[in-house]
Amino acid sequence: MDRLEEELTCAICYDIFEEPRVLPCSHTFCRVCLQDLLQPSAEFPSGRCLSCPTCRAVVAVPAAGPKALPLNFALKAVIEKWQEEERARAEAGAGAGAEAGMCRAHPRQPLNIYCLQDRQLVCGQCLTIGKHRGHPIDDLQSAYRKAREASGKLLEELMDKSRSEVFLCSERLQQQKAQCQSTLQSDREAVLQYFKELGDALEHKKEALLSALDELDSRISEKYDPLIEEVEKLKLEEIELKELHSAVQKEESPLLFMEKLDGLQQRLRVLKQQQLPNPEPVEIHPRMETLLQDTWSKTEIGQVHKIHTPKLHLTGKSQCSGKQTGASAVWAALIEPNFIVLFLFLVVSVWHKEISSGAILTPLADLSEFLLRIYQDSCLYLWDTVDNLCY
Repeated sequence: MDRLEEELTCAICYDIFEEPRVLPCSHTFCRVCLQDLLQPSAEFPSGRCLSCPTCRAVVAVPAAGPKALPLNFALKAVIEKWQEEERARAEAGAGAGAEAGMCRAHPRQPLNIYCLQDRQLVCGQCLTIGKHRGHPIDDLQSAYRKAREASGKLLEELMDKSRSEVFLCSERLQQQKAQCQSTLQSDREAVLQYFKELGDALEHKKEALLSALDELDSRISEKYDPLIEEVEKLKLEEIELKELHSAVQKEESPLLFMEKLDGLQQRLRVLKQQQLPNPEPVEIHPRMETLLQDTWSKTEIGQVHKIHTPKLHLTGKSQCSGKQTGASAVWAALIEPNFIVLFLFLVVSVWHKEISSGAILTPLADLSEFLLRIYQDSCLYLWDTVDNLCY
C-alpha cells in the first residue's frame, strides 16, 4: 500500500492528487499546483504555457487555465478507492493515539510536530515540502502547557468585573422589556374596559329607545285596532249585502222577491246609520330621527350615559299646533315689557300706599328682592305649563 500511495502522490506538492489534470506530455499533476506554474508566452495561441516538472517539456495551456486540461478519471477513481480503504482501516484502528499515528499525505512519516497555525499534528515533510511549509511549530506538550495557561487567563477575563456588566446589561434590558410589556398590557386592559363600558352604555340606551318605541307601538295598536276591527265588520256587512242583492235579482217569485228586497233594504238602512270612526291624525313626538340627529350626534362619547330616554307621545296635529300657538301667545303676553312694567307699577303703588299709611316699613332692597323672586318663579311655572300643554 505504501508503493500505491507513492504513485498517488503529486510530484509538486507531495500530497495525494486533488483534481488530477493531464498535460499534453501525458504527465499528471494537481490542478492547483499547475496553476502556480503558469507563465505568459507569445509563442502559443492561448498566450500561456508551463514547463512540465517531470520531463521539462514546455506545453501550451488553454486560455481558461489548468481547469480546461483533461481530468485523469482513471487516477481519480483509484484515489477514491484508496481513500475509502484508508478510512476503513482508520476506523478499525481508531483506538491508537494520535501521537503514534503516521502522516497520510507522506508515507512512513510520523506525526510528531504540532502546527500552531493549523492547530494539528504534522510530519517533517509537511513542514518542508507540504501544505504546512513556513508555518510556526512547537512541541505538543509545550503547546499543551501554553494552552492550559491561556485557559486560566481566559477564566480570569470571564470573571472580571467588566465581563459581568454583560449580565447586568442583559438583566436591565429584560426588566425594561418586562416593564414596557406590563404597561402595554395595562393599556390594553384599559382599552378593553373602556369600550366594554361604552358598548354596555350604548346597548342599554339602544334597548331603552327600542323599548320606548315598542311601548308606543302598543299604544298605537290599542288606539287603532278596535277601530279597524269595527270597520272590517262593516265592510263584511257591505259585501254580504251586495251578494244578497245579486241573489234577490235572481228571484222569480214576486212574493219572495218583495220579501227579500224589504229585508235587504232594512239591513242597508242599518248599515248607513252606522257611524264610521274618524280619528284625528296624530304625530309621534319626539321623533327618534330628530333626537338622534340633534342630541346623540352632538354628544361626546363619554357623556352618552347622561342622555335621558324621552317619553314618546301620540299628539293630534291640529291640537298640538293649537296648544303651542295658544301657549306661545300667553307666554309672549306675560313676558311683554309693558305687562311687566304695569305689574311692577301696581305693586309699587300698593307698597307706597302701605308706606304712607305707616302700616309697613320694609326697605326698598327687600321689596326688589321679593319681586325678583316672584318673577323667576312665575317664569318657571309658565315654562312647565307650556311643556304640559304641548306634550
